[in-house]
Amino acid sequence: MSFHAVPDTKSLPSKSLPTYAATDLTKNGDQAQIVLGDQVYTLRITRAGKLILTK
Repeated sequence: MSFHAVPDTKSLPSKSLPTYAATDLTKNGDQAQIVLGDQVYTLRITRAGKLILTK
């Protein structure tokens, strides 16, 4: 599976917002869990390099 590189800092939306590489969140895999309050969400990187966030 291939993953896209993090864009250079010139193309990032804002330096004031925290920015994370999706592959860092997934520890170089293709899925990670994100907790918000008492809800657990799944972040998935597709084969096409898109992100899907589901509850």
